[in-house]
Amino acid sequence: MSRPFSPRNNAPSSFIRVNGKIRAREVRVIGADGKQLGVYSLNDALNLARQHGVDLVEISANAVPPVCRIIEVGKYRYEMSKKEKDSRKHQHASTVKEVQLSPRIDPHDLGIKVDHAVGFLCEDMKVKVALKFRGREMAHTEVGFEVMKKFIAEIAPFGHPDFQPKLVGRAINLMISPLPRNKRAKNPHAVEEEEESDDEQPSEVEAKPAHHAPAEDHASKPKVPVTEHPQTDGLNRPFSNLEVK
Repeated sequence: MSRPFSPRNNAPSSFIRVNGKIRAREVRVIGADGKQLGVYSLNDALNLARQHGVDLVEISANAVPPVCRIIEVGKYRYEMSKKEKDSRKHQHASTVKEVQLSPRIDPHDLGIKVDHAVGFLCEDMKVKVALKFRGREMAHTEVGFEVMKKFIAEIAPFGHPDFQPKLVGRAINLMISPLPRNKRAKNPHAVEEEEESDDEQPSEVEAKPAHHAPAEDHASKPKVPVTEHPQTDGLNRPFSNLEVK
């Protein structure tokens, strides 16, 4: 006999019992304002939820009696998903990146390794540092510990070591965890990108006044004399000399 496929969505919020799916005979009811209303029978709790026009949602099935809340099931699912997202933000870093060093590493190469580790720490990742000895380098392990000491001092504003560097076999191992965001220094790479974007923005151009046609200089134009007829009293009357027969 074939069994049905298991549901793909295994999130805790998908197994919420609502209204008629609640199996307990008595439930402890929490009102819409978050206050406890007491222990009710299931039918009375359902009637109370209907009076408020919302659902009866089981929020703690393992309690005796189970705890139910009077709230819309959609709103309750939204609150649960929001809490899950917030809890993920505060979880410790789970991704681990590895950085390898050597006791004879060049200062420039050491700076590059530090930049890589800083980038990982600013992205909330743990960094595993491994310094390996080769051949006769094992005779001077103190040199490797000095390199580790410099590395820890460089990344101090961004992370802290989980333990002191340990010599295991032919390598010195170290695990670095990122500092909390409120105590961590800003990512230098992000600051450089912001400065470059500010430099690329065009400078403000001063607004030039709109070009207007120059006003006519009436004083520069010659005045046309107006000939006045003695019989017009200074008025321009073209038919004043017309004789009517």
